[in-house]
Amino acid sequence: MSLALEWAAAHATVATDPKTTARSASALHEAVGATITGDGIGAARAMELFDEVLLPATRSSEDPMNLAYIPAAPTRAAVAFDTVVSAANVFGGIWENGAGAIFAENQVLRWLSDLLGWPEDSAGVFVSGGTTGNLSALATARDHALRTRGRRPEGGWALACASTAHSSISSAARLLDMDVVTVAVDDRGHLTGPALEQALEADPRICAVVASGGTTNAGIVDDLGPVVEAAHRHGAWVHVDGAYGGAALAAPSARGRFDGIEQADSFIVDPHKWLFAPYDCCALIYRDARPAAAAHSQHAAYLDSIDRGESNPADLAAHLSRRTRGLPLWYSLATHGTDAYAQAVERCLDSARTVARAIQESEHLELLLEPELSVVVFRRPGWTPAAYRRWSQRLAAEGTILCVPTAFQGEVALRLAFVNPSTDPQAVIEVLRSTMLEADGA
Repeated sequence: MSLALEWAAAHATVATDPKTTARSASALHEAVGATITGDGIGAARAMELFDEVLLPATRSSEDPMNLAYIPAAPTRAAVAFDTVVSAANVFGGIWENGAGAIFAENQVLRWLSDLLGWPEDSAGVFVSGGTTGNLSALATARDHALRTRGRRPEGGWALACASTAHSSISSAARLLDMDVVTVAVDDRGHLTGPALEQALEADPRICAVVASGGTTNAGIVDDLGPVVEAAHRHGAWVHVDGAYGGAALAAPSARGRFDGIEQADSFIVDPHKWLFAPYDCCALIYRDARPAAAAHSQHAAYLDSIDRGESNPADLAAHLSRRTRGLPLWYSLATHGTDAYAQAVERCLDSARTVARAIQESEHLELLLEPELSVVVFRRPGWTPAAYRRWSQRLAAEGTILCVPTAFQGEVALRLAFVNPSTDPQAVIEVLRSTMLEADGA
């Protein structure tokens, strides 16, 4: 036990690098061998293998030059307190078992609800990730539609979303036996009220609309106000997927992009993406939590004595057992203050704008859209898909930068996701300047 705790304490301050270091299963087996044995291999050997073989075969998410996908950059306070959460071993499903810890989580959820402009009786829960959060919210929407409309429509339920919605939305729809009605985006990449209105008029099966509060691929925020108005005119639930971009609600310079979210019905944000919490952590919040409780509360002989007058996280999502995964964020917020969080998010936004300007002013790069949040999408004219891959893989192997190819409006492109306030935009600009001059991708 002491070996693990000592390693955790030391690792909380260790430097990272963005190298791509994944190894094949066969190579790892050759290096590690059998570890699950009848007699065990002992704590020292297990720790040695983890430190010297297993962990080096992973990618550092928190490095300032990891700009691929949406990495996590947790504060040291949050990382340290994650160890406390594990050691405390709190069952966070019901108030009776986890009252103090749940109370602290709820203070964080209240802060987020205030950013949304939602009423005092809004409520939520921390779940494992955006996929689970989206699934639980849409299950609530479907159940609420059945209760309010009285019956399942012929042909089954449907949800509407933009073609740019996260892949977890279609996954949730499959699990919930809902059809997906894809609504075309405008020339700026947004889901709009008029386009949604047409879809709702054409298909009365639509009981839920998913809007993006910052798409993962390009950081685009849908036109939330008109979308919410159109959906509510047709009695459809509005869920805002802010898994990545919802953190920008904390930044005054970006808050206006979310106008209209005040009237949405449910919302998620992943603090392990851009609110500086460790994996895994998603905040799922309902403007009115009663439909969620109706959809998700579990009842059994051993559960019927639960005090339903208090906040029971198990009632608000598709789970029962849960760790209090919101506590590392609570500790970090309590330690640093919400002003520091707002400033950190603003730094990421400013870094994205700085790099975007440099790309726009460059003679050999092309900015594909002005960043709405902290994702920068660009291309290198003259490069083939193979050239993009060679560039990305070479710099990843060197540990220079992690930036992977994507697709944007049917073309191969590159994207940079700025979610670490420690990232130096000038360092990123220099990498792009010095490594992308050659038209053949070298």
